[in-house]
Amino acid sequence: MYRILIFCLSAQSPFYIDAAFASHNHHHSSLTHQPSTLRRTQQLHLAPQQLGEFEPITLSGNDGQGRTQRKVWLYDFVTASNSLTVPYHAAWDLQKSIVEHQLARIGKSPKDPALYEQFIPFDSGLDQSGGIPQSLLGCDSIIMLEHDPVYTLGTASDPSFIHGYQKGDDDEEEVNTTIDNDAATSIPIVRIERGGEVTYHGPGQLVVYPIIDLRGYKQDIHWYMRALEEVIIIALEKAGVKGATREDNLTGVWIHNKKIAALGIKARRWVTMHGLAINVDVRSLQNFEGIVPCGLEGRKVTCINDEVATGDCTVGRLAVHVKEAFEEILGVSLVSPP
Repeated sequence: MYRILIFCLSAQSPFYIDAAFASHNHHHSSLTHQPSTLRRTQQLHLAPQQLGEFEPITLSGNDGQGRTQRKVWLYDFVTASNSLTVPYHAAWDLQKSIVEHQLARIGKSPKDPALYEQFIPFDSGLDQSGGIPQSLLGCDSIIMLEHDPVYTLGTASDPSFIHGYQKGDDDEEEVNTTIDNDAATSIPIVRIERGGEVTYHGPGQLVVYPIIDLRGYKQDIHWYMRALEEVIIIALEKAGVKGATREDNLTGVWIHNKKIAALGIKARRWVTMHGLAINVDVRSLQNFEGIVPCGLEGRKVTCINDEVATGDCTVGRLAVHVKEAFEEILGVSLVSPP
């Protein structure tokens, strides 16, 4: 098995750790940066939504020039590898580390000037260890990956939406509890600090975690939720899914009365974490049977390959579309760390 390098951020210095966390039944390859492709501007879906509306960001400069000045780190564990899956806690730790560096960059008082800008400067390079310089660890970042199977609960989620749920004997929350869907399957349950009810992550599903400072976009959580939905709708169109839309008074993206993508976030001092998940192939649907997804009784879930005639979309292909959609909606250019 190849050893995969995952970026690990430290308060003292950046370094790489050996991350042999991929599932043993997958083939792996070293993470490499994929060249970006040319983008076409998509028509935006500006339908009013619950608790806020989505409006595109207006940037200075013509023909996307403003984006080139707003560079954001892209931690891509999908298109840079072959079917790599990441344990939930490994990705969660990476998110929390980037958030802490963002908060350190911002400072404790809103009146304090930031230590450095949230976007990557043009002259950024490697530090002496070959990693991201300490002064850039708190720049805006987006993580894309596939998870090992896991159920996640939000801060106030009701665990009764997990079928057959039983809390463990320890005094902690559901972190170490598992649920058996059948004789061969045991799926861990993790309570995290996002909003929303229970959901499932696993192979065949693209998960994206933006850790960004909303002061560089729009200081409005509801706008941000609508922006994530807009990213999903545009990416689905690029993947051949027609008719995906929002629903009144519900978050996420739907098609034919079925949910194809979910989102849940947390923000501290306008710095976001957690994000969105899009179901790509049928593997992503199997373990939804063990829960009431997002606490919505009677609502079904679907995936891209059940909604398109070809049925051949992969997580890697969708990741390219999602990258382009994020660049368009947030007005940024995504670049891989050195």
